[in-house]
Amino acid sequence: MKPMACALFLLTVLPASAAQAACFVEYKAKQDNPLRLHYGISTLPGAACPPANAAAAQMEIRLDRNGWTLLNVVHLSAEEPSAEKKANAGDFYLRY
Repeated sequence: MKPMACALFLLTVLPASAAQAACFVEYKAKQDNPLRLHYGISTLPGAACPPANAAAAQMEIRLDRNGWTLLNVVHLSAEEPSAEKKANAGDFYLRY
């Protein structure tokens, strides 16, 4: 592929892939012995958010691998969380 054609291809593909936003999942989780709680934000792939129960099922698997139990899904959104929400999630922003 010629350099100019390659550049044009990238210009058409990159905006399309950027438009395919992930679903942001805000959740609460816990660990026992000793009790630890956290609020986190994660992403699920796809252009649209799944139903809450499907998002919860995916998050349960991710969290369980690391010794956490999902308490609940707080919110689902295709829009990036605010700076305040990111700060509230702290180390758990996009961790799982």
